Amino acid sequence: MNPEAKTGPVFCPDCTLCPRLAAFLVRTKHENPDYFCKPVPPFGDPQPSLLIVGLAPGMHGANRTGRPFTGDYAGILLYESLHGAGLSTAPVSTDRFDGLQLKGTRISNAVKCLPPDNKPLPAEIKTCNRYLAAELQQLVSVRSILALGTVAHDSVLMALGLKKSAAKFGHGNEHELPGGRRMVDSYHCSRYNTNTRRLTTEMFQRVVGRAKLLAGL
Repeated sequence: MNPEAKTGPVFCPDCTLCPRLAAFLVRTKHENPDYFCKPVPPFGDPQPSLLIVGLAPGMHGANRTGRPFTGDYAGILLYESLHGAGLSTAPVSTDRFDGLQLKGTRISNAVKCLPPDNKPLPAEIKTCNRYLAAELQQLVSVRSILALGTVAHDSVLMALGLKKSAAKFGHGNEHELPGGRRMVDSYHCSRYNTNTRRLTTEMFQRVVGRAKLLAGL
């Protein structure tokens, strides 16, 4: 049996279920004809042990390049840390055609489309959650999840049918999930968090290392 027949697709390249986001992508494409400006697919190992969940594509990052955390500031620390941990073949991700590959690792987002001001609405997060839920159900190889920020943390819980009260977000917090999986929380590797030193390189590398260990990589 095709698992997607039961759980639905893990990604839809033509999704327009969120009218505000769909209209914003059309407007952004008109203003930036060379940008990707579509729902951004997950990237990485098709059978990963570690799943990293972010918030949503950035205007001049994933929304431009078509690969999560690629071409924007947040991706600098993420890909450097993944490479340092032996989970990426290169320390810099510039373009979805640059040949970079992830090892035992996959990156997805809670919301697949660019939101205005980087702030998806609660209804949009809920609508898009069907794709993360399908991804988590179908990727039986995943043993560890690294949630980048509160929205990613809450979206993982929602995708697994759990209440927010089941696990409290906090940088470095670890949570037991159904099926023997573990989730590790991290502050999002955004420019704001790193510039204010809320998140340092060392702090981020530690949570990446911990998530890698829990994934058995």
